[in-house]
Amino acid sequence: MDIINTIFGIPLGYILYFCYSVAGSFGLAILLFTVLTKVIIFPFSLMGQKNAITMVRIQPKLEDIKRRFQGNNTLILEEQKKLYRRENYSTIKGALPLLIQIPLILGLINVIYNPLQHLLHIDPQMIQALIAQASLITSIPIEEMGFAAQLKVMELVQADPAAFAMMPQAADAIAQIQSIHTNFLGVNLSENPNLTLPSVLYPILSALSALALSLYQNKYYILQKTASNLNKWGMAVFLVAFSGYFAAVLPCGLGLYWIAGNILSVAVVWLCNIIYNPKKLLDKHSAPQKAVLNREERAQQKSIKALQHAREKADEQRFYEAPDKQLVFYSEGSGFYKYFEQTITWLLENSNITIHYVTNDFDDQVFKRAELVESPRFLSYYIGPTALISFMMRLDAAMVVMTTPDLEQYHIKRSLVRKDIEYVYLDHGFGSLNLELREGALDHFDTVFCYGPNHIEEVRKTEDVYGTPEKRLVKTGYSLYDALISSVEAREQQQSSTARATLVDTAPETSPAVILLAPSWQSDNILETCFDETVTPLLDKGFRVIVRPHPEFSKRLRPKLDELISRWKGKGNGLLSFEVDFSSNKTVYSADLVITDWSTIAQEFSLSTKKPSLFVNTPIKVMNPNWERIGVEPIGFVLRNDLGEDIDTDDLSKVGELAERLINNQADWREQITAFYDEYVFNHGWAAQAAGEYILSSLQLAEYRRQTGKEDSKRQAGDNDRKHRASKSGIKGGSYA
Repeated sequence: MDIINTIFGIPLGYILYFCYSVAGSFGLAILLFTVLTKVIIFPFSLMGQKNAITMVRIQPKLEDIKRRFQGNNTLILEEQKKLYRRENYSTIKGALPLLIQIPLILGLINVIYNPLQHLLHIDPQMIQALIAQASLITSIPIEEMGFAAQLKVMELVQADPAAFAMMPQAADAIAQIQSIHTNFLGVNLSENPNLTLPSVLYPILSALSALALSLYQNKYYILQKTASNLNKWGMAVFLVAFSGYFAAVLPCGLGLYWIAGNILSVAVVWLCNIIYNPKKLLDKHSAPQKAVLNREERAQQKSIKALQHAREKADEQRFYEAPDKQLVFYSEGSGFYKYFEQTITWLLENSNITIHYVTNDFDDQVFKRAELVESPRFLSYYIGPTALISFMMRLDAAMVVMTTPDLEQYHIKRSLVRKDIEYVYLDHGFGSLNLELREGALDHFDTVFCYGPNHIEEVRKTEDVYGTPEKRLVKTGYSLYDALISSVEAREQQQSSTARATLVDTAPETSPAVILLAPSWQSDNILETCFDETVTPLLDKGFRVIVRPHPEFSKRLRPKLDELISRWKGKGNGLLSFEVDFSSNKTVYSADLVITDWSTIAQEFSLSTKKPSLFVNTPIKVMNPNWERIGVEPIGFVLRNDLGEDIDTDDLSKVGELAERLINNQADWREQITAFYDEYVFNHGWAAQAAGEYILSSLQLAEYRRQTGKEDSKRQAGDNDRKHRASKSGIKGGSYA
């Protein structure tokens, strides 16, 4: 208490002493003190108001972050901090008005419990002598008087000053004590409330004033106004209960302060709203519009979660009970199966290995595809994003193949159970591993499946610059391209009129050219920044436009997509449609032109169909701000010139003419795109076999090492064996780099 007295009590004591000198009444002094403290902390309240408006304004962006990085709490926090810095939002500023209240309350408690020191400025030694005399009079030990010792002295002196007659040296102090009046409206403010009127009104009025403040804040304070009903009324209940209890167990003077403070806080909120008016400072779309579920929808949502939890628990148990697990594929969602499909098919057809497929998606297509469901060697499991964290740390297998980067950096860790698991990374697009992944995203992988020489160059240069251990780089090529090219070749054997009629369901002679608009899901993508500006000129030109959002955009940012679909419903003269089923790539190879921003779907389309793509120059997708350190030009920059043309967002009024020119000149682009494909992609038509053979040989080596206990001595032998197998198989370029 000495520290509190020194830091808070003494300064506030002088303020209350000044208020008492001016008001001449203890009650009025407390009211004046309350007004002064509100004035003192008003700048902080104003700062908090501005900060609260900023929070509401960035709330949609915070929701985007949560959806984009769902399941990865570490990354969510990192992205939130970046957003706070950009928007000048501070969690401390928001809490300052409340934090400042704490020393005020502590100091005021100290002042009211020690009136001899703070209001009368009696010498400390005299105070101790008076307390000792009070102890003799009441037969209460000094230590048992506690914080209320000075209040007890005041009570005794004012009731019977003769009891202190044997202390002539205290005459002046006793006179001072007799001169102070702590009564206010019939209540002794130095005493605790009791069940008699009118002191019992203090805790009641304190609770009611807190309720009034809560109701006002819920309606007019921007943060409370936009909060959920649970948060609003949860906070209200807490404030009412705290205020009532606070005023019931402490002297009535503190209850008076609390009542006045709550009432003045209403005025503070009103004044802050005048100075920083949320209606003027916020766009009408800034405040998040949260969907309100009815009882049936809530019950349905609860039922779905229960089914997911039961399935997750059963699948996790089934996975752990499976014997001798060697190969695990991990998928983030249904749309990612296409990156594994060709390799899995090759393994099922050319080996006897059992594949364990773990997915975060409860509705993943692998649970419905007959050829997979019926296969005894393809076992699929649903593990949700949260359970995945512990699941991966307890993983027991020889190899894990995944498209998810940042191993060990965020929520997915290497197994603690088995240290020799080989973690294999394959990218879910033909992009730059350095520009489009975070710094260090591949550091904890053992092996990288490389689609072309750019992947090898980037990984090796990164290892040189950062001094990280060498990874095994396998020249697999890109099996998804092989699958798309096969589909395109099959289509080209049919008559173009039949193919077009199948795509657009109209007679071939009246079928418009089809444009697939397929943006990325990064921030500032086409859907979020310039959708109307892109689509309108295309529809005006008479193109059929199919919008295919990125699977992650559809999954994580579905409210935005639903709003977009709803806004465009009935528009476009039947030429605009949205495709949200990503289980098929039909539109990717059937369209006449793909328009994207930074999505690798352009490579998939152009390299498989040999048709050009059109790139919209939205802000570049940079996941690694230090990408220039390794000195390799990202493949995404190269292909924007080699696979098509680009257009700035300021020139989108011309996008229709540019699209028309690219479609009309498809034949001229075919040779250039073919040359690019030959130079930048490994193992045309053999990618799945290259990946499959590496997996089998590596698993054989891993099993040999487990049985013999030999480690590094056999690693190089295994690497040489893989190279030998690749050369015998006739795979173009070999399979190991």
